[in-house]
Amino acid sequence: MKYVRLAAILAGMIASGAGLAQIEIKLGHVGEPGSLFQKSADEFASRANAKLGGKARVVTFGSSQLGGDKELLQKLKLGTVELALPSTVMSSESDLFGIFEMPYLVKDRKHMQAIEKAVFWPNLAPEVEKKGLKVLAVWENGYRHITNNRQPIVKPADLKGIKLRVPEGKWRVKMFQTYGANPSPMKFSEVFTALQTGVMDGQENPFSQIVSAKFQEVQKFISLTGHVYTPAYLATGSKKWASLPAEVRTVLESAAKEMQSTVYSIAEKDESELLAKIKAAGVKVNEADKAAFVAASKAVYEEFGREVKGSRELIDKALALAR
Repeated sequence: MKYVRLAAILAGMIASGAGLAQIEIKLGHVGEPGSLFQKSADEFASRANAKLGGKARVVTFGSSQLGGDKELLQKLKLGTVELALPSTVMSSESDLFGIFEMPYLVKDRKHMQAIEKAVFWPNLAPEVEKKGLKVLAVWENGYRHITNNRQPIVKPADLKGIKLRVPEGKWRVKMFQTYGANPSPMKFSEVFTALQTGVMDGQENPFSQIVSAKFQEVQKFISLTGHVYTPAYLATGSKKWASLPAEVRTVLESAAKEMQSTVYSIAEKDESELLAKIKAAGVKVNEADKAAFVAASKAVYEEFGREVKGSRELIDKALALAR
């Protein structure tokens, strides 16, 4: 009888301990140390954890530790990762997200905020919810520029035949095919080696991703095309999200939305410093003929408008918001 009572007490203690166990919120992303993704994720975790008061804890995993972008989206749906920070790859979940792969669509961050309010939340966010994902906030990946080892890129014709790594989003592939390049989707974690060994001639990314991944060490030229502004989305899986306590969800969502202005501030501050680091590494910098790129982009807009239902109206609305 004594052992029965002892077993009951121990069982009660274990059950009580389990009830008090802290919930771990894993946040995975592909950013390397020093990237905007890393800075954004870590600052969000710090703010959220301060508000959660021990009820849960956000732990960040960068450098593709929990997988590449596509793997992370799958893990969000399965509930094995709670949060992730995808960017271009979201167009693989919903073609409408390809609007943010249209060249020169977003004029500046103020314009992006207007697009977010009028276009993203009413039209795009519900589309990925149908796929088992939920976006908590829109942050930033940034304005993208082209690096390569062949030559300066001034006009689209200069891209002819260049083997260019692009993210896992079909509209980026189509865009660079239109410009004459030979684009190939590839995981971010594999890009440095591909550039170093010559498997790829070049790639395109924001300054933050270029410097943090040390692409300036294996590239000769950077062309300031600014061809696409890519948002980043703090995302979760719908099922896992619904299983979290309401008070935890409230803290995470509010902290995520509050982070946007901080993310923009970090990005703006970093831009000039990062370009200086790229120059200091010996990479030759040139301005691109953006008017030539805009003119060459018409075919991409037309194809997107034909293929993706409802996209023409959203593009028109987004462009009008810049006026």
